[in-house]
Amino acid sequence: MSVSDSAFNIQEVMRLLPHRYPFLLVDKVVSCDAQTKIHAVKNITVNENLFTGHFPGNPIFPGVLILEALAQAAGLLGFKITESKPGANDLYLFAGVDNARFKRQVLPGDALHLHVTFEKERRGIWVFKGRAEVDGELACSADIICARRET
Repeated sequence: MSVSDSAFNIQEVMRLLPHRYPFLLVDKVVSCDAQTKIHAVKNITVNENLFTGHFPGNPIFPGVLILEALAQAAGLLGFKITESKPGANDLYLFAGVDNARFKRQVLPGDALHLHVTFEKERRGIWVFKGRAEVDGELACSADIICARRET
Protein backbone atom coordinates (compact mmCIF):
# COMPACT_ATOMS: atom_id res chain seq x y z
CA MET A 1 0.00 0.00 0.00
CA SER A 2 1.51 3.30 -1.00
CA VAL A 3 1.06 6.52 0.91
CA SER A 4 -0.67 9.12 -1.22
CA ASP A 5 -0.16 12.88 -1.32
CA SER A 6 -3.38 13.21 0.66
CA ALA A 7 -1.97 11.37 3.67
CA PHE A 8 -1.37 13.15 6.95
CA ASN A 9 0.34 12.31 10.20
CA ILE A 10 -0.61 12.40 13.86
CA GLN A 11 0.16 16.13 14.14
CA GLU A 12 -2.52 16.93 11.54
CA VAL A 13 -4.94 14.47 13.18
CA MET A 14 -4.42 16.22 16.53
CA ARG A 15 -4.80 19.64 14.90
CA LEU A 16 -8.25 18.65 13.60
CA LEU A 17 -9.63 16.45 16.39
CA PRO A 18 -10.10 17.60 19.99
CA HIS A 19 -9.48 14.05 21.33
CA ARG A 20 -6.32 13.20 23.25
CA TYR A 21 -4.89 10.10 24.90
CA PRO A 22 -6.45 7.77 25.81
CA PHE A 23 -9.39 8.60 23.53
CA LEU A 24 -7.59 9.61 20.35
CA LEU A 25 -8.12 6.51 18.22
CA VAL A 26 -6.61 7.53 14.87
CA ASP A 27 -2.83 7.29 14.52
CA LYS A 28 -2.49 8.46 10.91
CA VAL A 29 -4.37 9.01 7.68
CA VAL A 30 -3.14 6.96 4.73
CA SER A 31 -5.30 8.78 2.19
CA CYS A 32 -8.15 11.28 2.04
CA ASP A 33 -9.70 12.69 -1.10
CA ALA A 34 -11.26 15.56 0.93
CA GLN A 35 -14.62 14.93 -0.76
CA THR A 36 -15.91 11.40 -0.22
CA LYS A 37 -13.50 9.02 1.50
CA ILE A 38 -10.76 8.58 4.03
CA HIS A 39 -8.46 5.69 4.97
CA ALA A 40 -7.02 5.97 8.47
CA VAL A 41 -5.14 3.59 10.77
CA LYS A 42 -5.31 2.81 14.49
CA ASN A 43 -2.46 0.61 15.72
CA ILE A 44 -3.54 -1.68 18.53
CA THR A 45 -0.87 -2.18 21.21
CA VAL A 46 -0.98 -4.47 24.23
CA ASN A 47 0.21 -1.69 26.57
CA GLU A 48 -3.04 0.26 26.20
CA ASN A 49 -4.67 0.56 29.63
CA LEU A 50 -8.00 -0.84 28.46
CA PHE A 51 -6.49 -4.31 28.10
CA THR A 52 -6.07 -4.63 31.87
CA GLY A 53 -9.83 -5.07 32.08
CA HIS A 54 -10.90 -6.21 28.56
CA PHE A 55 -10.10 -9.02 29.09
CA PRO A 56 -7.28 -10.04 31.47
CA GLY A 57 -5.40 -12.93 29.89
CA ASN A 58 -7.35 -12.58 26.62
CA PRO A 59 -6.99 -8.98 25.38
CA ILE A 60 -9.62 -7.96 22.82
CA PHE A 61 -10.05 -4.40 21.53
CA PRO A 62 -13.64 -3.37 22.46
CA GLY A 63 -16.18 -3.09 19.65
CA VAL A 64 -17.44 0.22 20.98
CA LEU A 65 -13.94 1.67 20.53
CA ILE A 66 -13.82 0.38 16.95
CA LEU A 67 -17.02 2.36 16.36
CA GLU A 68 -15.49 5.42 18.04
CA ALA A 69 -12.39 5.11 15.82
CA LEU A 70 -14.65 5.03 12.74
CA ALA A 71 -16.51 8.09 14.07
CA GLN A 72 -13.21 9.95 14.57
CA ALA A 73 -12.16 9.12 11.01
CA ALA A 74 -15.57 10.41 9.86
CA GLY A 75 -14.96 13.63 11.79
CA LEU A 76 -11.60 14.07 10.06
CA LEU A 77 -13.27 13.58 6.69
CA GLY A 78 -15.95 16.11 7.66
CA PHE A 79 -13.28 18.71 8.44
CA LYS A 80 -11.60 18.06 5.10
CA ILE A 81 -14.89 18.20 3.14
CA THR A 82 -15.93 21.53 4.67
CA GLU A 83 -12.39 22.91 4.81
CA SER A 84 -13.27 24.27 8.24
CA LYS A 85 -10.50 25.09 10.64
CA PRO A 86 -10.32 23.62 14.12
CA GLY A 87 -11.37 26.12 16.72
CA ALA A 88 -13.62 27.81 14.15
CA ASN A 89 -16.63 26.99 16.32
CA ASP A 90 -17.18 23.62 14.57
CA LEU A 91 -17.38 20.32 16.41
CA TYR A 92 -18.40 16.94 15.00
CA LEU A 93 -20.28 14.87 17.56
CA PHE A 94 -20.98 11.14 17.36
CA ALA A 95 -24.79 11.17 17.07
CA GLY A 96 -25.60 7.57 16.25
CA VAL A 97 -24.73 4.26 14.73
CA ASP A 98 -26.85 1.98 12.55
CA ASN A 99 -26.30 -1.47 11.11
CA ALA A 100 -23.22 -2.24 13.22
CA ARG A 101 -21.81 -5.70 12.61
CA PHE A 102 -18.72 -7.26 14.16
CA LYS A 103 -17.04 -9.99 12.13
CA ARG A 104 -13.71 -10.68 13.84
CA GLN A 105 -11.85 -9.86 17.02
CA VAL A 106 -9.26 -7.09 16.99
CA LEU A 107 -6.20 -8.00 19.02
CA PRO A 108 -2.98 -6.37 20.21
CA GLY A 109 -0.53 -6.20 17.32
CA ASP A 110 -3.27 -5.57 14.76
CA ALA A 111 -3.33 -2.51 12.53
CA LEU A 112 -6.98 -1.47 12.33
CA HIS A 113 -7.63 0.11 8.92
CA LEU A 114 -10.56 2.53 8.99
CA HIS A 115 -12.31 3.11 5.66
CA VAL A 116 -15.02 5.77 5.81
CA THR A 117 -17.09 7.19 2.95
CA PHE A 118 -19.37 10.21 3.05
CA GLU A 119 -22.98 9.36 2.12
CA LYS A 120 -25.08 12.49 2.73
CA GLU A 121 -25.62 15.60 4.83
CA ARG A 122 -28.89 17.21 5.79
CA ARG A 123 -29.35 20.08 8.27
CA GLY A 124 -26.02 19.48 9.97
CA ILE A 125 -26.51 15.71 10.28
CA TRP A 126 -23.88 13.74 8.38
CA VAL A 127 -24.09 10.06 7.43
CA PHE A 128 -20.99 7.98 6.70
CA LYS A 129 -20.41 4.32 5.90
CA GLY A 130 -17.54 2.79 7.83
CA ARG A 131 -15.51 -0.38 7.53
CA ALA A 132 -12.79 -1.45 9.93
CA GLU A 133 -10.42 -4.10 8.58
CA VAL A 134 -7.43 -6.07 9.82
CA ASP A 135 -5.15 -7.60 7.17
CA GLY A 136 -7.86 -7.00 4.56
CA GLU A 137 -10.44 -8.91 6.60
CA LEU A 138 -13.61 -7.15 7.76
CA ALA A 139 -13.66 -6.63 11.53
CA CYS A 140 -16.61 -4.21 11.76
CA SER A 141 -18.99 -2.31 9.50
CA ALA A 142 -21.45 0.38 10.48
CA ASP A 143 -23.30 3.48 9.38
CA ILE A 144 -21.92 6.39 11.41
CA ILE A 145 -24.08 9.44 12.08
CA CYS A 146 -22.37 12.67 13.13
CA ALA A 147 -23.80 16.04 14.01
CA ARG A 148 -21.92 19.18 13.06
CA ARG A 149 -22.49 21.78 15.72
CA GLU A 150 -21.16 25.22 16.48
CA THR A 151 -19.50 25.51 19.88
